[in-house]
Amino acid sequence: MAGPVKADVDDMTRDTLFGLSVGDIDPIADGMELREQWRQRSGLDERSFSLVKIAALIALDAPPASYLWQVENALASGVSPKDILGVLFAVAPQVGGPRVVAAAPEIMCALGLPLPAEPPDPSSPL
Repeated sequence: MAGPVKADVDDMTRDTLFGLSVGDIDPIADGMELREQWRQRSGLDERSFSLVKIAALIALDAPPASYLWQVENALASGVSPKDILGVLFAVAPQVGGPRVVAAAPEIMCALGLPLPAEPPDPSSPL
């Protein structure tokens, strides 16, 4: 595997990427406004909308940063960590155990919980 390339990156691009990597969402604020429009269009309350989005992340085997964002939004809308655990159980039959097991540590990190010392055994049934 080759190492990273040294690309010619302008200051604005570098600064924007740096900001996004540390959680500065100002560059994508317009998208955040669209999120609220989509929630209203869905007819779901904020809490339900947040839980559905977490379920979608699990189904898609989403990247870790997605969980950080959605779990934070969910907690802000009144979802409890126990509710999020309920989502894991609810989607397991549809998405399969491996996706639920893969999502669990991402959700733990998003909730600020320490990860277990050993990874789960992928051959053990849920």
